[in-house]
Amino acid sequence: MNQELTLDHIAPKATLLQRVAAGILLGLVLAVLAASYISTDINPFKLYEKRQNAFEYLFGRQLTDADERDAMAQAMRLPEIIAFEEAYQEIKAEYVADGRKLETVAIQREAQARADKRLAAMNPAERESLVQQEYERIADEKTGGYFPPVTALSHLKEYSKALIETVAIAIWGTLLAFVAAIPMAMFAARNTLELMVQGDGLRHRLIRWFGQFVARRTLDFCRGFNEFVMALIFVAVIGLGPYAGVLALAIHTFGILGKVFSEAIEQIEPGQVEAVTASGAGPAQIMAFSVIPQVMPLIVSYTLLRFESNVRSATILGFVGAGGIGFLMFDKINGYLYREVCTMMIMVIVSVTLIDYLCGMLRRRFV
Repeated sequence: MNQELTLDHIAPKATLLQRVAAGILLGLVLAVLAASYISTDINPFKLYEKRQNAFEYLFGRQLTDADERDAMAQAMRLPEIIAFEEAYQEIKAEYVADGRKLETVAIQREAQARADKRLAAMNPAERESLVQQEYERIADEKTGGYFPPVTALSHLKEYSKALIETVAIAIWGTLLAFVAAIPMAMFAARNTLELMVQGDGLRHRLIRWFGQFVARRTLDFCRGFNEFVMALIFVAVIGLGPYAGVLALAIHTFGILGKVFSEAIEQIEPGQVEAVTASGAGPAQIMAFSVIPQVMPLIVSYTLLRFESNVRSATILGFVGAGGIGFLMFDKINGYLYREVCTMMIMVIVSVTLIDYLCGMLRRRFV
């Protein structure tokens, strides 16, 4: 009776302590959220206040009279620049052909005189057409904006080849990671490691602990560095090109897939493993006929998901010289050719959508 009374008194106290602890925890969470909200300078109204900047950045800005005058002044100098450059190259070639010493000042003086004659003899209509084309180019550059995108066939062919290279980088990066991640996941999972190293002795336990420790730390290391950083390293080591992107994606994806696969293996139904083991199967047979079939749906699903993600990542790796359409995109951004960048962005989005649809068909077939 006294014991029942004691328990009755303890229960309300335990409930009160739990409520106090929950209240303290909730307060800490709210404090962290408030501090992070302030430190990240989140302001829901800032984007609305800057809507004009966003519109001009995407669709271009209206040129002022000063912009138009400046663009025309630059365009008017183009015929002079072309005439001088052509005359300079001709005179330089003549000096070389005659075996004379190249004197920069003398060549420039002669080139300027010959350029003046060319300009005087130039057809006014041809000169006006040249100036107008240059003016439109400069005005378009000053206007900026991403829309409307470039749709010239020559550009689309160039970008399509680069996009195919980007997809190839993603394919091989994912494939190499997938092949390496499955055996590594076997060593990182506790239950499969017990099948490979059987025994309850101290030596067996130490081997299992060390093997799992090395496997998991290797996976941690591989996914600890972003593929962008790895691409920087490989570009510096082996040079520019898609091979650097393949290696960067493969290592990073290997770390992610190995982690996911090992956790899935540890969650398998042990009954199937015990049934195959009781039939006298060896470790390799147990893996092939009991472990892999149980985790195969997740392996297929998550590998396809990583492939979709790697297509996008391969695009960004081109910014550091790892090949693909990202390399072209970075070059056009530096040249302020935003409409060409817009075309490439649309092509990447369309390709990712198409890949997502095809991967969905594969998932429905295997999962």
